[in-house]
Amino acid sequence: MSFDPATLFLALFISAVGVGFFVYGKKQQRAPHLVVGIILIGYTYFVSSVAVMLAIAVGLLVALWLAVRMGW
Repeated sequence: MSFDPATLFLALFISAVGVGFFVYGKKQQRAPHLVVGIILIGYTYFVSSVAVMLAIAVGLLVALWLAVRMGW
């Protein structure tokens, strides 16, 4: 993981959003939210590029939106 301030701030923000989805998914017993929350919390430790980190987060959130839209 890079110690660049932008990378650290983005990782913190994405992980905070992941914690929110995890807590919501656990309380409401919603598997898609729970899984996306766990992934958002963890993947930022392995990606050091800001652009890639942001692209993965947007992709996961779009996938979650599509899963909820399809009735999961």
